[in-house]
Amino acid sequence: MPDRDPVVVVGLAVEAPGGIETPDDFWALLSEQREALGPFPTDRGWALRELFDGSRRDGFKPIRNLGGFLSSATAFDPEFFGISRREATAMDPQQRVGLRVAWRGVENAGINPEDLAGHDVGCYVGASTLEYGPPLSEFSHHSGHLITGTSLGVISGRIAYTLDLAGPALTIDTACSSALAAFHTAVQAIRAGDCDLAIAGAVCVMGSPGYFVEFSKKHALSDDGRCRPYSALASGTVWAEGAAMFVLQRRSRAVADGRRILAEVRASCLNSDGRSAGLMAPSGDAQLRLFRRALAQAGIEPADVGMIEGHATGTRLGDRTELLSMAASYGTAPPGRGPLLGSVKSNIGHAQAAAGALGLAKVILSAEHAAVPPTLHVDEPSREIDWESQGLRLADKLTPWQAVDGWRVAAVSAFGMSGTNTHVIVAMPDADGRGVA
Repeated sequence: MPDRDPVVVVGLAVEAPGGIETPDDFWALLSEQREALGPFPTDRGWALRELFDGSRRDGFKPIRNLGGFLSSATAFDPEFFGISRREATAMDPQQRVGLRVAWRGVENAGINPEDLAGHDVGCYVGASTLEYGPPLSEFSHHSGHLITGTSLGVISGRIAYTLDLAGPALTIDTACSSALAAFHTAVQAIRAGDCDLAIAGAVCVMGSPGYFVEFSKKHALSDDGRCRPYSALASGTVWAEGAAMFVLQRRSRAVADGRRILAEVRASCLNSDGRSAGLMAPSGDAQLRLFRRALAQAGIEPADVGMIEGHATGTRLGDRTELLSMAASYGTAPPGRGPLLGSVKSNIGHAQAAAGALGLAKVILSAEHAAVPPTLHVDEPSREIDWESQGLRLADKLTPWQAVDGWRVAAVSAFGMSGTNTHVIVAMPDADGRGVA
């Protein structure tokens, strides 16, 4: 049942590979059909020669010298946030980047971050532990700051502390669905009255190349270091970093405050795979139930959705499962009239816990610019579904996106290896304001 006073997005900030530090930068990357992958960073103390040589051992898939890395990961102004330099270097870069992007998100909403002090503002951040810093048991120059600097829970706590927020502060880890799980939790908190306004999003910065090693052993890395979502030639994923933060509040409050409404949340759903074929194996049945529940919650038909930002990691099993479940739900739209399907992972790689937040940022910007960007590296679409006979369409070029009754509606998915699946449906008002009640 549609919410009469829905939660809306009024602020957005993003950092992504390729030097992306603003929403405008991000849109330029997407609309110009560029890829932001690059060689592994040399300023983080990683043993790169050992990494690439080690991956060629028996039982490991070679690791290519390509990934989606933040050029700004090591940049931070601690004095601006009242943090000492010693404490700053002990902080997981996810705390630093998350704090910076949250601050920008609040400013993007037209709010002075210092004006939030003492107010019932929530902070919900998706993130995972990614091996930063020495172990706590090791005596070091950073001892005394490491327990807070490397704690997952302090990622959201650092933002709440710095901005003096009085609402709930939660860091949520459901692996690759963490971002939308955090977004969902923030939406529910506003609906329940736990907070009047919320900062919600996710951050991912790798403290080590450990994920590359683990997925090298699982033979789940891309053969050539590129992510090919929904492609018949997909051979695996490529890891990336990034962050996106959103500012949320009730629409009535946003209108009263004179805020610009970027998107309205029509549906936000989570479920679990339960016992699938394996701990990390996706469940098509669970995804199908999730999609149908979100459509029912939003009170819309598949043909009403103009764009789907899929999970699409570029792995054969994951993409196949997702395509089949989408074909059974969104694919029921008349041929040629269903959603345009794509994934930002083709541009920047798989940003893990932050993937869903970057996907949500993509759809909001696509609606703002009235165009759906293409998904790269899909010269030959997956043969798992018959593209001609059902409603799903692959976004293979920059395509104009027309508003319907003053709105552009999109869906975003993120599925975690934890088994937690997330799906969000948002509606963006047309630039002429006809979508704003």
